[in-house]
Amino acid sequence: MAWKTLKQQEDVFSSHTITEAIWIITYDTASVVHGLLKQLYLASMTKNSVNIAELAFMASGNIEMFVAGTETTSSTFEWGMAEILRKPDAYKKIVMELDQVVGKDQFVEESDISNLPYLPAAVKEVFWLHPAIPLLVPRSTNEACEVSGYHIRKGCIVLVNVWGMARDPSVWEDPYEFKPERFLGSNIDVKGHDFNLIPFGSGNRSRIGLPLGHHMVHFYLAALIHAFEWEFPDDILDNVEERMGLTIQKGKTLVGLPKPRLSDSAYLH
Repeated sequence: MAWKTLKQQEDVFSSHTITEAIWIITYDTASVVHGLLKQLYLASMTKNSVNIAELAFMASGNIEMFVAGTETTSSTFEWGMAEILRKPDAYKKIVMELDQVVGKDQFVEESDISNLPYLPAAVKEVFWLHPAIPLLVPRSTNEACEVSGYHIRKGCIVLVNVWGMARDPSVWEDPYEFKPERFLGSNIDVKGHDFNLIPFGSGNRSRIGLPLGHHMVHFYLAALIHAFEWEFPDDILDNVEERMGLTIQKGKTLVGLPKPRLSDSAYLH
């Protein structure tokens, strides 16, 4: 079960270095996610509601508390679920490619993600539209410089507003719309080399948990969308108000009912 697996992961940190522990837990990510899917299957039989943010928090918490903070992954995952389910066309495309690549008799595996072209485009759109840390990590200027006519003195603290950059209509078409096609087939990535999309920052101070957080959001979304149909109240799903802070949280937390869409053998295996 997922809960047992998570407890075992806690034990890993007591006998290994953080680097070793992160490697061990990352290697076993599939067991955690598949365990959660089985728990959700049981919950769906009794029609228990599920809090999406808490679900991601439980799965990622043991790892990210050591490298970046669970809040960023859980909030990004929640925004991803909300935006994808709010857009029927995007949802249908993701489900279609999941069924074509994975089928309906087994869970998604991590190795399947590279064969899903539309899902990564949707994830990039989530990172772009809802960056978990809207002002990134504060920077300090090493020397005086000029940016867009503004004189920046040496030693100034600089905050990069990636949230605002993504909403600039002079740069982006329909900046407030969730459109995965914006990044479909694009070579733009989130690793800090393309300033069109820097949700994790750039350079030596970019977020240390980038590879892990990036990987988890893809895997969680693929697994939850593939294994279940979801029913959320319209007033919760369609509400895109944001709670601003160190991270940007969805104003109304996603709490909904999962409905199994795979064969029973996939959940009972």
